Amino acid sequence: MMDIAWAQFTPWTALAGGALIGAAAAILLLFNGRIAGISGILGSLLTTRGSDLPWRIAFISGLLLAPLLWLLAAERPAIEINAGYPALISAGLLVGIGTRYGSGCTSGHGVCGLSRFSMRSLVATLSFMGAGFVTVYIIRHLIGGA
Repeated sequence: MMDIAWAQFTPWTALAGGALIGAAAAILLLFNGRIAGISGILGSLLTTRGSDLPWRIAFISGLLLAPLLWLLAAERPAIEINAGYPALISAGLLVGIGTRYGSGCTSGHGVCGLSRFSMRSLVATLSFMGAGFVTVYIIRHLIGGA
């Protein structure tokens, strides 16, 4: 049986966060002609030279500084991770491998690709969402994990 923590349900902050992500992706595309795919931005950060480097550094810096700015405005949310280090490391490696095989990550395909009506991004998004659903079902219901 699934239990929903209604006290933690925050549709307005989720809506605001989604709007900010969409606005950031649109601004990057409109003013820089680039897709806001985090794996691509981060992956080419070390090999990029010239005029592409400053915006990549600014973008990644914004991702890293945003949680610190949040702490100035609100208290730190409680974080609970119900998995051990082997599971977390395995999950991270699988996500990394998936972004390489899928030619992009959730932000590139799910946010930017779908908003451009890209069929490739639709297939990629359905694939990683479906794989996530199946994985959670197997681990929680068939194997009996957390």
